[in-house]
Amino acid sequence: MRQRVFQCLIGLVAVLATFTAFAQDAAAPKPESEPTEKGAAEKKETPRAEVVFVLDSTGSMSGLIEGAKQKIWSIANSIISQDPAPEIKIGLISYRDRGDEYVTQIMDLTDDIDAVYAKLQSFQAAGGGDSPESVNQALNEAVTKMSWSPAEQNVYRVIFLVGDCPPHMDYKDDVKYPETCKLAMEKFIIINTIQCGNDSSTTPIWQDIAKKSEGQFVQIAQTGGMIVIRTPYDDEIATLTRELSSTVIPYGSMETQAAVVGKLRMAEKADVMLNASRAAYNVKSKGRAVQGKGDLVQSLADDDMALEAVEEEYLPADMKGLSKEELEKVVKEKTAKRAELNAKILDLSKKRDTWLAENAKKIEAERKASIAADRASGAVYSRRAAAVPRMEALGAPRSEMAAPAAAAPVPAYAPDAEFAAPVAAPAMAPAVEDDSASFDDSVSDIISNQMKKKEK
Repeated sequence: MRQRVFQCLIGLVAVLATFTAFAQDAAAPKPESEPTEKGAAEKKETPRAEVVFVLDSTGSMSGLIEGAKQKIWSIANSIISQDPAPEIKIGLISYRDRGDEYVTQIMDLTDDIDAVYAKLQSFQAAGGGDSPESVNQALNEAVTKMSWSPAEQNVYRVIFLVGDCPPHMDYKDDVKYPETCKLAMEKFIIINTIQCGNDSSTTPIWQDIAKKSEGQFVQIAQTGGMIVIRTPYDDEIATLTRELSSTVIPYGSMETQAAVVGKLRMAEKADVMLNASRAAYNVKSKGRAVQGKGDLVQSLADDDMALEAVEEEYLPADMKGLSKEELEKVVKEKTAKRAELNAKILDLSKKRDTWLAENAKKIEAERKASIAADRASGAVYSRRAAAVPRMEALGAPRSEMAAPAAAAPVPAYAPDAEFAAPVAAPAMAPAVEDDSASFDDSVSDIISNQMKKKEK
């Protein structure tokens, strides 16, 4: 009897041991080689995008330059609206030609889009009057003088070369574009080309640059084809943005504080449409009120610094002398106010995006109907003529669609045999007569497609 009881006890202990081992195995974390779904999501790297615009700023490009000033926030908005939202840096190069006021002006890559906007405002189209231009130098500086992230990092790096004239291939001390394209590929930089107008000597070279750099070529109207559209939500967003500025506490050196105040003042002076685009970008960019460094409220929210580390000498004059408790109270009030305003801006921005998308569909339907009617009657479809009434309906002056001045004749030159221009492409219809996209739409579409391709 005792033997049977003893055997039963041994069996029971064995069962309990097996169950305990199973439970422990089930509760134990999975090895690193087999991360859980949640762990994998947490480890997913935030995408990063570095975008450099190389812009011809000679006189014939005045329409594009002015349009780009109005659309830079819209372009930035389209980039950050990718899913997942990337961290963005933008750089600028303005170029002309030797003998002009300057050959190139450079603004290095930065995540301070307010500063990019301010720099773009300083660009003025002038000079030129002949062709070609210093495209080779500008493109090479875009590849070699920008603070690109190291090639081994997983970053979407892209250059948009935008202009209407071919490069000088007769400058002996230039780095010719084929060499620059090769260097770009070594640094994992894509070069996309956007030709403004229909200069037949530019087209094959723009196409060749894109081909050599795994980029895309787009041909658009000389003026950039950009239409400024105001929405029913812009005025209210602009009002909220002005209120949002009051939540900023400039912090740092006198120069840093002055830069922050300057950005806020520039935003206040901007058109309501531009302000709405800026606000939409900022609310998606950690709910900022101003881009770049120097806002104490944002620095504390981002955990870039602790309240205890705040130094009185770097506070604005009206906040010096506050105790830590008083300063903490002010920061909390401004933080709460910012969150409240950003919630309203985000809601309006979503409605604004929906309105713009629906309006774009409406314009597209009208455009297709206009093309069909023109073709049915045997008339030649004119994108410019079709765009004018739409722009007037949206409150845009007819002068924005004025035809650009005729391009100067292209002087003959003898390029080096090694870098001879590619064979001329088949004749193309003038850009103003075809169904070409606008500058901002082209950039947004290319970036969206290339970033999705990179993710895959």
